[in-house]
Amino acid sequence: MATESTSGNQPDGAAQYSSDAIQVLKGLEAVRKRPSMYIGSTSARGLHHLVYEVVDNSIDEALAGYCTQIDLTIHANDSVTVIDDGRGIPVDIHKTEKKPGLEIAMTMLHAGGKFDKSTYKVSGGLHGVGVSVVNALSATLNVWVWRDGKEHHMAFERGDTTEALEVRGDTDRTGTKITFLPDPKIFTDTQYDYETLANRLRELAYLNAGIALNITDERVGKQRHESFLFQKGLPEFVTFLRGSSKPLHPKPISIVTVKDDVEVDIAMQYGDAFSENIFSFVNNINTHEGGTHLTGFKSALTRAINEVVKVRGSLKRESFSLSGDDVREGLTAVIHVKVREPQFEGQTKTKLGNSEVESIVKTVVYEHLSNYLHENPAVAKAVIEKATGAARAREAARKARELVRKKSALDSGVLPGKLADCSVSDPTITELYLVEGDSAGGSAKQGRDRGYQAILPLRGKILNVQKSRIDKILSNTEILAILTAIGTGVAGDDFRLDDARYHKIIIMTDADVDGAHIRTLLLTFFYSQMRPLIESGYVYIAQPPLYRIAKGKEEYYAYHDNERDEYVKRLSNGAGKGKVSIQRYKGLGEMNPEQLWKTTMDPATRTILRVEIEEAFNASQLFEKLMGDDVEPRRAFIEENARYVKNLDI
Repeated sequence: MATESTSGNQPDGAAQYSSDAIQVLKGLEAVRKRPSMYIGSTSARGLHHLVYEVVDNSIDEALAGYCTQIDLTIHANDSVTVIDDGRGIPVDIHKTEKKPGLEIAMTMLHAGGKFDKSTYKVSGGLHGVGVSVVNALSATLNVWVWRDGKEHHMAFERGDTTEALEVRGDTDRTGTKITFLPDPKIFTDTQYDYETLANRLRELAYLNAGIALNITDERVGKQRHESFLFQKGLPEFVTFLRGSSKPLHPKPISIVTVKDDVEVDIAMQYGDAFSENIFSFVNNINTHEGGTHLTGFKSALTRAINEVVKVRGSLKRESFSLSGDDVREGLTAVIHVKVREPQFEGQTKTKLGNSEVESIVKTVVYEHLSNYLHENPAVAKAVIEKATGAARAREAARKARELVRKKSALDSGVLPGKLADCSVSDPTITELYLVEGDSAGGSAKQGRDRGYQAILPLRGKILNVQKSRIDKILSNTEILAILTAIGTGVAGDDFRLDDARYHKIIIMTDADVDGAHIRTLLLTFFYSQMRPLIESGYVYIAQPPLYRIAKGKEEYYAYHDNERDEYVKRLSNGAGKGKVSIQRYKGLGEMNPEQLWKTTMDPATRTILRVEIEEAFNASQLFEKLMGDDVEPRRAFIEENARYVKNLDI
């Protein structure tokens, strides 16, 4: 029965909207109400962000020259303790707030010493939300401060003070100790990943030479400890990042200077690899999207090497000059600048926007690198030969690139013959499935929605691009088919993200060893040659089921062993005659088109994993370890992780 509204066309409740309906969230209520606004998410990423916030405070003390050691401990209950030997958070009474400085720092947003540049010239922390947010999102938090010869203590629960500031005794040490337990009411996952935290501490130790960072895991069955201390800083970082690539000159080139209040710290070294490996940081923040400091570095590098080439007459007989891509082939570099007032932009706020930093870095790098190469002719020769080889390969690949362009669907309408394209042309809707084998490709073509789902079967394993130059990559038939179908071109100046014909590129391989290998080769290709697709969230991995469990007309699909056992138990205890049948899928081709659609391709029921690059240098290291030339790191990785292997086909 319909009821007539007495308020004209206004929706229900509109007449009651007044100032009384406006909620004022006091203190840390806003943080608990909308935690993702402050730490990004309430998943594992946000959980680890809590630790980063506390550690960043200690790092800021180190940058100011007052801290030499930071200790991080994961306790058995997944609480975390961070201890530093800095000055200790102030405990005296604040002049205007009439509260101890420690209480203000722990309970008030936008309160801290980082806003006063006389206290901290530069400071890290991407969002700058501070330890008060950690306090708000912790079930319990205890803080000890060693300062002015006394040990001070405060305790909190979910941001509220439970034990006021008190002096607990005398001490001759200085520093701060914070122990917190993430609130399970906020976080979907409260278990810390040791490797994630260890990698971040290692990175900070490289970026801050001479600062000791230690991590200890006390959890049952996971006990381990590591210490990170690097006296040389970035040169050691470059050696670590270079991995198994053989260096073309003995020591990394190091540039450390200050210009116009901007501290510039750069290390770089060339190796025999074919890809570039450049990472940039601002105030210890990993600027994944680059920015003005990276632009300045690349520009100066190209100019300096080309001028040395001109002076030496190295390319007199060649018909080409060295491009930016040429001079960066095989280069591993880390750029770290410290800026007093950094301005971040970009989709994830990890792109430096300060225009003045570009000219500073450009001037510094050009001057130092030019002088270094003139003073070290052997290094200059090795670098020029590497870049010249890259230029020749580029020329050899030019025709292959032109072929890719000519075959691009956007340029000529010619698509790979085995591509079953979709009828819709809107890339925000369309999906491209890269399917292992013609058999599974046939099932996928029959089971798909032809309106928006395209299928490209791949025959065998594609080329390992980690070991190959661009001219060889572009001559590979399967890779050429992928490039032509997607339509963006390859990495470098030729890549055009806006030309992508699909905004979902889904890797669909068998759930066996060969399928995992093909998936790894494809991910290596996308990471190396089409990384913007991953960074834009276009690359996905399909999750086909491992089992079909059926009894009579009732059937279920299980994606792991525990789920299989639950369905078997349910059907065994249920009504009806007959035995429970379990089918283990070893290949996509074992499913008929209807099953493949229902389990793996139907957006209403499927599960697909989006590929993300959370830690770029860790991803780079992993690809080099798994797909590079050096066998020993790969063997060590297999030995270390063999116990986690499931579904091994022998």
